[in-house]
Amino acid sequence: MPTSDPDQRLRSLLDSPNLWRGSEHYVAATTKASGHFPGLPTGFAALDASLPWRGWPANALVEIITPLWGTGELQLVLPLLRRISMAGKSALWFSPPCIPYAPALASAGVDIARMIIVTPPATEILWGIEKALQDKACALVLAWPGHLSGKHIRRLQLAALTGQTLGILFHHRNIRHSASVLRLSAQAEEDTMTLTVLKARGSYRHDRIRLPWGCP
Repeated sequence: MPTSDPDQRLRSLLDSPNLWRGSEHYVAATTKASGHFPGLPTGFAALDASLPWRGWPANALVEIITPLWGTGELQLVLPLLRRISMAGKSALWFSPPCIPYAPALASAGVDIARMIIVTPPATEILWGIEKALQDKACALVLAWPGHLSGKHIRRLQLAALTGQTLGILFHHRNIRHSASVLRLSAQAEEDTMTLTVLKARGSYRHDRIRLPWGCP
């Protein structure tokens, strides 16, 4: 029941994790109370330090934008796939451009029995991703959806919030006014991958992070 105490209402507002302060990188009631950040560790310390959740945002949509497929973008999610599969949870892969190489996943510690590949017709991929994100039994959705509009991204972000699921979209196009919570640009450069934080809800920073090739 809403409180009638104005001071208490103000304190509740100021403690809200949805409140962004220009003078702070991240403010959240959960962090203040417990000292823990609400993100899912990426497995890359430099990337975690640049994100307001100190990891992948939970229950949200992430975009990873890369000019070409197969330039190391899957390295970014290997630690997450390993952690999810070790916990006995499953990840759905929607329309990957190449069939994932099972021996490489297994050697990285990923339980391939927990990896489910879905290849729907192009006309049904958006619907399929949306339904998977809405399903609380699904821990992670990886998707290569092709062309998406800002309206499509907004639908998928709402689906991720509804299902309390992390969704990661891989595509080539930077939709500047996208409703996703996190948007990263990934570029392979010789023995490193350079990530640029294009958008991280709750943060004003736009860091560039260099990750050693083949890590972790």
